[in-house]
Amino acid sequence: MGSGADEDYSKKQANQHPHNKFKLKILLLVILTNLLTIYIFTGPFTSNHLSLPLWDSATIFNDLSSTRMELAASHSIVLELHQHLNSTNLLVQALLIELTTREHHHAQHEESTAARKLSLSDTFVRGTGDSSFGLPEEVRLAIGSHKLPLGYSPRSGSDEVISPVGAGCFKFQEELVQYMTYEVGGECPIDDVFAQRLMLKGCEPLPRRRCHPKSPVNYVEPAPFPDSLWVKPSDTSIIWDPYTCKSYDCLIDRKNAPGFFDCKDCFDLQGREKNRWLFDNGRLDYGIDQVLQMKPGGTIRIGLDIGGGSGTFAARMRERNVTIVTTSMNLDGPFNSFIASRGLISMHVSVSQRLPFFENTLDIVHSMHVLSNWIPDAMLEFTLYDIYRVLRPGGLFWLDHFFCLGSQLNETYVPMLDRVGFKKLRWNAGMKLDRGKEKNEWYFSALLEKPMT
Repeated sequence: MGSGADEDYSKKQANQHPHNKFKLKILLLVILTNLLTIYIFTGPFTSNHLSLPLWDSATIFNDLSSTRMELAASHSIVLELHQHLNSTNLLVQALLIELTTREHHHAQHEESTAARKLSLSDTFVRGTGDSSFGLPEEVRLAIGSHKLPLGYSPRSGSDEVISPVGAGCFKFQEELVQYMTYEVGGECPIDDVFAQRLMLKGCEPLPRRRCHPKSPVNYVEPAPFPDSLWVKPSDTSIIWDPYTCKSYDCLIDRKNAPGFFDCKDCFDLQGREKNRWLFDNGRLDYGIDQVLQMKPGGTIRIGLDIGGGSGTFAARMRERNVTIVTTSMNLDGPFNSFIASRGLISMHVSVSQRLPFFENTLDIVHSMHVLSNWIPDAMLEFTLYDIYRVLRPGGLFWLDHFFCLGSQLNETYVPMLDRVGFKKLRWNAGMKLDRGKEKNEWYFSALLEKPMT
């Protein structure tokens, strides 16, 4: 019995020993926690720590209230900052949207500009050799760009040369292809009428061609100067249009024929042409000598006649040692060939083309009948400014028999000439003789001067 009881007591004591250790650990943990709490609330603190006396409840309550107020204030500041942040985000989003929109518009503009350039150049010039997909090789060579040889640094700032071609050529591609269809190095088609119609559509200048124009059969040398000014040229000096006259006699005789022709009696050098611009009637008809006397002798030396018919104005001026370039179209007759046969300078350009002269160079510009109310007002004003451009300071613009309606005279054309800036030296207006009263049709002639300053 005794030994068994001792064993039971020893076992009981052994079982209680781990439990006592656990209680001791719990006690030590509580003590350490309290010490840590006392240290936190009573120990030394920096400015960021809050000193709370452990057993002063009033102080604790006040500090807690103060802390709550500070927290509330901090919360308000955080809310305000949040609002500012939201406003900033909205502003940034608006700026990003605006920047994105501008970039999109800029990209569209660049794309549109590139597309326009492509449509007017690369798309037009490039091709496969098949007219259904592009243009023939000869057209692309004539109007395309050509790289300069290495080592050349042109003053133009470009390393390529682009042939000048009228804007209308891009619009009338089929006609352009027809014009540029020929055997390279061979004979050019006889297509003067077709080419001129293409020019009048705005395809001016036409591209150059690599073919030879057909020469007249039995060509005869022109008459020597100055006899050539008033001699009828040889019929073999040109190739005649098969659908019109085939001799100069035919052109001369048409002045008595019914129907309308451009410059109907211009080829009769021994008829009305012989007396043009010789007499000044003080009204619409100005004399060349009277006009030249408006300037010091010898200072009118070079000039231009716009739409000069068969070149008679240039011939009269040539007799007075004044060189005149005559522009003309071959409408209803071989005007350019006829002008050249007289020993005068002809230029085959329409009235819509920019004058091929540098500014401030010509002494006189003349035009009879061509500049009139058939030209749209905006186009006419561009033309007048171009005339002003090429005239030198003090140069003369002789506007000869400008046709218009009476209502247009003072409402349209007088203000237009004033806007351009010409000074009036002479001005005469008169009703058209044959039907002026019936239809209120008028002519006016003017001698205008480009100001010296």
